[in-house]
Amino acid sequence: MTQLIHARMTASITELKKSPMDTVLAGQGEAVAILNRNTPAFYCIPAELYESMLEQLEDIELNQLADARSNQKRIQVDINDL
Repeated sequence: MTQLIHARMTASITELKKSPMDTVLAGQGEAVAILNRNTPAFYCIPAELYESMLEQLEDIELNQLADARSNQKRIQVDINDL
């Protein structure tokens, strides 16, 4: 069965167990596909990349919320009334 791998670098679970940090560093800041019997089991990503991905997802959610609210009726508010 052919499987698409979403990473430039791959490593086996055995390699990961042997040296987890070397496996992460081998990815040079990108994701490393961890293979189990030549099939991707999971992706190992550095913390900085993970944080960036979470920020991007949050931005997408906020944009969707803003788009959903863009057609709502506008209410005029005077700052002095607050």
